[in-house]
Amino acid sequence: MAKAGEIRTAPREATRWKSEGLRGRLRFGAESGQIWLDEHRMLLVHAEAQALLRKELIDSLGMERARGLLTRMGFASGMRDAQIARERFADASDMDAFMTGPQLHTLEGIVNVTPIKVELDRMAGHFYGEFLWEDSWEGQWHRHYYGIHSEPVCWTQIGYACGYTSAFMGRTILYKEVECTGMGSNNCRIVGKPIEEWPDAAEHAKYFSPDSIAEQLIDLQTEVVQLRSTIGDRHQHSDDVRGISPGFLAAFELLKQAAGCSITVLLLGETGVGKEVFARSLHDMGPRRDSPFVAVNCAAIPHDLVESELFGVEKGAFTGAQHTRPGRFERANGGTLFLDEIGDLPLAAQAKLLRVLQDGEVERLGDQKLRKINVRLVAATNAGLQGLVREGRFRSDLYYRLNAYQVKIPPLRERKQDIPVLAKHFLAKYAAINGKKLRGFTDKAKRALLAYRWPGNIRELQNMVERGVILAPNSGQVEVNHLFLSHCDGSDQPSEFEFGLASDGGITGTRWETGEDLCDAVFNGRMTLDQVEAMLLTAAVDKARGNLSAAARFLGITRAQLAYRLKRLRAAEAELDAEIGVFS
Repeated sequence: MAKAGEIRTAPREATRWKSEGLRGRLRFGAESGQIWLDEHRMLLVHAEAQALLRKELIDSLGMERARGLLTRMGFASGMRDAQIARERFADASDMDAFMTGPQLHTLEGIVNVTPIKVELDRMAGHFYGEFLWEDSWEGQWHRHYYGIHSEPVCWTQIGYACGYTSAFMGRTILYKEVECTGMGSNNCRIVGKPIEEWPDAAEHAKYFSPDSIAEQLIDLQTEVVQLRSTIGDRHQHSDDVRGISPGFLAAFELLKQAAGCSITVLLLGETGVGKEVFARSLHDMGPRRDSPFVAVNCAAIPHDLVESELFGVEKGAFTGAQHTRPGRFERANGGTLFLDEIGDLPLAAQAKLLRVLQDGEVERLGDQKLRKINVRLVAATNAGLQGLVREGRFRSDLYYRLNAYQVKIPPLRERKQDIPVLAKHFLAKYAAINGKKLRGFTDKAKRALLAYRWPGNIRELQNMVERGVILAPNSGQVEVNHLFLSHCDGSDQPSEFEFGLASDGGITGTRWETGEDLCDAVFNGRMTLDQVEAMLLTAAVDKARGNLSAAARFLGITRAQLAYRLKRLRAAEAELDAEIGVFS
């Protein structure tokens, strides 16, 4: 054991240690599928897979944020190995115990470590270490993907060295990579000493502090929303509010009547019917049009961040709250706050939301100061709030507060007259965006658009038309196969046969592999019973070569019943032709 105040030095030539003892402590459980180093479970992973994960982190988060994340990961690993060293060498000298870390780093396949100079005295808190790294896994793979880098890149390994030595010494030890294979050197070399002995310690220490990526992403999302409001993007969205059907006109008339006041509006409707577009239109039509419009999807925010997002947070209010920032209510002050999917709010946030609506004041997390706000609230949901109230998942008092003025937006399948209007609008919009000149939709595509049940509503129509514009040839027309991808490509989009589209463009002439396929098409909304009947009637008449009596026998009905159904079919096709005329 080293005495107090004694400095032990490990020269390079005296470091040819034997690691047989460590290898003997490594156990592979063939039956359990577990690897153990003493009492610590280990993992054996592919270096290339790990390198790909590292690359994805860099590409997704950027060099700086990925560097911090990887450094902290290595730091945690080093601290765990320091625990192993303390347990294994409880009676050994400080130097022998310390050298277990470099041995473990080598044994784990990370890098071949050779000490150049090591001085340590745990009692006095003195440490200086200089090591040579050969065959650095991290440096080689970084260079493979990104070429020669201007700065050291062995971030996980540096984190490991810092974590191991800091835990072993009981004080913060900072290592710097002074040579790196990622920078073009033949090998890597690191130097470590107490953090206060580095003049630029703050520049390196920042990578060891947790980085709340989720909060920063939400902040960026907020900035995007605010920028859109500032540059007038809201008017572009309002332009998407189009329709001539009675259901749409009734809902929009209700919306217009509420525009001039500040009553809370609750928008109801299925996913994709355009609730946010309705909310933005309400904002644009009212006296708050020049103030912020802030939209929040309650289902997209993690539950533990909902309250800080809505009401704001003071620095230090909870772990990870490193900055003071206002909530969405404060950002929407004077304007409109749109809360989409409000049924997904946790109960604690519901209680605070009710208090804000009643008092017109918000209190940030970690703060006792009340801030007055003037916000018009528009809420939306595709779930039945009354059912959530019965289940105890939504506060009844909040429901009655929100339900003061209800506007129900009908689904697109109940607004067939609006399909041509919306489709033409989206065609013109995306043709302009993509720099294309198109001659509209083919007749077959028009029939498919009108026959489809649109489970995704307007959002699905918008996305489908955008895809059609991209796939259609310039100066050509959007065809049905540009809109609806066939099942043969593995997609979930229905094929043209699932609309009952015949080769001549009619709504008949379909083929089905099994009766189950046909049932699934009806149950999933891809076909209607009227389309199934039309398909059977036309197939029977074709098989009987126009003989209605024979066709009626095929179907098990009388000739008069068949004639009546054919007459109704022709009337339906005439109505469809009239609807198609709206596309012109």
